[in-house]
Amino acid sequence: MIGQAYIHLLATQEPVGEQSGDRGDAMTDHVDQPLERLTFFSDAVFAIAITLLVIEVHVPEVPRGVGDMAYWRALWHLLPNLIGFFVSFGVIGAFWAGHHRAMSLASRFSQRIVGWNLMLLGAIAFMPFLTAFMSEYAGARVPASLYWGWMLVTALLNLRVNTLATGPAMRASTTTADDVRFIRGRGIATICASITALALAQLAPFFAPLAMLTLPLWRRLLCRPATTAAPEAA
Repeated sequence: MIGQAYIHLLATQEPVGEQSGDRGDAMTDHVDQPLERLTFFSDAVFAIAITLLVIEVHVPEVPRGVGDMAYWRALWHLLPNLIGFFVSFGVIGAFWAGHHRAMSLASRFSQRIVGWNLMLLGAIAFMPFLTAFMSEYAGARVPASLYWGWMLVTALLNLRVNTLATGPAMRASTTTADDVRFIRGRGIATICASITALALAQLAPFFAPLAMLTLPLWRRLLCRPATTAAPEAA
């Protein structure tokens, strides 16, 4: 009964364009089904990868009856794993946010994006392993170099996917040149921050994550709009 009532409600509703009045012109671009499926699948891979990060953060074994300091010492030994978790959570979250932002500017599907998007998702899915490897051997040059080198590869794939999503074949008619410039500027900024972290990993592997603090600086330098937008009404 509930299902039939819901179907009847959908059938009797007016089209979105007619209900939205003045907003109808801004909604002439509809997202087609293949693009929606691509976006949903990508969101699922990002969500699974970011969840798998916590698997490598194991509860420490502390004998019963010990003092409070024993628990704090056990947590202290987990510090590399916790750092790896939070760093990779932020990294994967940032890649998802950029992917989400780029796809929100697209309204048409292009077959060209499928292969590149799969490679990006493969790179994201591999990050939990590299996070665990770097955390297990904290301060070692090889694990840190592999992690930040892989992040650089992921950032390059991310830029390619976002460039296709905001390119002429896919972008919505409402997407502006400033939108495209902003998306690509953020992608290049991530590449620059990854290169900085990879370089720092050669000198001080344990402190390489600090290089990600340069990301806001790179974005500030590379994401400036070419035109000054009119101030919005309060």
